[in-house]
Amino acid sequence: MQYTTLGNTDLEVSRICLGTMTFGKQTGEDEASRILDAASSAGVTFIDTADGYPMGMPDLSRAGLTEKVVGRWLKGKRDRFIIATKAGAQMSDDPEDQGGSRKHLLDAIDGSLRRLDTDYVDLYQMHFDDLATPLEETLRALDEIVTSGKARYIGVSNIGAERLAEALAISDRLGLARYVSVQPRYNLIYRDAERDLLPLAKTEHLGVIPYNPLAGGFLTNRYRSSDAPATGRFSAEIGRFATMYRERYWNDSAFRFVERAQRIADNLNVTLTTLAIAWLLSKPAVTAPIVGASKVEQLTDSLKAADVQLDAGILAQLDEL
Repeated sequence: MQYTTLGNTDLEVSRICLGTMTFGKQTGEDEASRILDAASSAGVTFIDTADGYPMGMPDLSRAGLTEKVVGRWLKGKRDRFIIATKAGAQMSDDPEDQGGSRKHLLDAIDGSLRRLDTDYVDLYQMHFDDLATPLEETLRALDEIVTSGKARYIGVSNIGAERLAEALAISDRLGLARYVSVQPRYNLIYRDAERDLLPLAKTEHLGVIPYNPLAGGFLTNRYRSSDAPATGRFSAEIGRFATMYRERYWNDSAFRFVERAQRIADNLNVTLTTLAIAWLLSKPAVTAPIVGASKVEQLTDSLKAADVQLDAGILAQLDEL
């Protein structure tokens, strides 16, 4: 495993980050512990979670369960890991119990710390850009959380480059804690972040922690266009989010891409999973892709990517596709 710093912070993180979104739903606690053990044994020190996980539940009664699973596993070894969590998802039937308002964020950080059984998180991220709340209000609340010692740094997920630039400018103008990282959807098939978000991150020295590196499992080459999957991100198992994933990736162009990319992986004697993660690791802007698993054996090919170097010829072939 290789290590690097997150943006311009002093946080040293593994170049692969373990995602935990399945913990508590598709993945029971015993299996989640095995996944965490395997990642730790491979040198992973960076763990990403969120207060709204596990996602895809039919109701909100189990919101926060993933943080509890991670917190129980962390007991006695908290100081060995960099823990990132997120806020903003709806946590109850109360319409105020979501978003980036000061009221919600100050409550949300306490809830996350309680569930994770820790005094602080290393990285506290907005799960999405809350357009209903003034950016200044959100940033002042996050600054208060950093000043209180409950979070060391702050970051943001699911935000456009223009809004991110605006947020950074507000923080600089008011002398507030500024975002040190961004968490975009970014993978071999979906590369919109290259247009303006990654250049902004480079200019502002932000860490980049891509989620969805396997396109919800699509880049494992486990699906065929005629499939009606019973499990995974494209199945009814995760509820309404399955529709979102099918809209993102389930099309003829994406299936053709997978077929051709698989040939490149075969020529390298690696799986498509390993190729997809290694491709992200080859990107200078990327700090650590977030890899997930619902079973421990699914983690193996992702972790192998840390040892794969893709030459310029392979990268050019993937760009061509």
